[in-house]
Amino acid sequence: MAQILDAIPNNENDSILCCYVNATSQIQVARITNIENWYFERVVFPGQRLMFETLPEALLEIHSGMMASAILSDTIPCKRLCISEEKMEEKNEDEDSSLYNKRKEDELQKLEVVLT
Repeated sequence: MAQILDAIPNNENDSILCCYVNATSQIQVARITNIENWYFERVVFPGQRLMFETLPEALLEIHSGMMASAILSDTIPCKRLCISEEKMEEKNEDEDSSLYNKRKEDELQKLEVVLT
């Protein structure tokens, strides 16, 4: 995902795709300030989904309240917000596996009923 105005510093190939959702009724400001030579800041409206690309060690700061008196209300490791395709595939495999296991359990229960 290209971020033309504030691209991640060059020589960084291990970027991750992240998603943050403002689940509050307040406007928030999302910032990343712990990456050297890079500053990221976005306004996130209530209910809005913010997708961004960053480095795994980044920390997303969430500032809430009025603009003149915004306070730091949360700091989230960006690894927790990662939505990379690998994680999505692992999640789908896990779900498929649990569905398979559930079906097998149901079949075994039916078989036990028939045998007794």
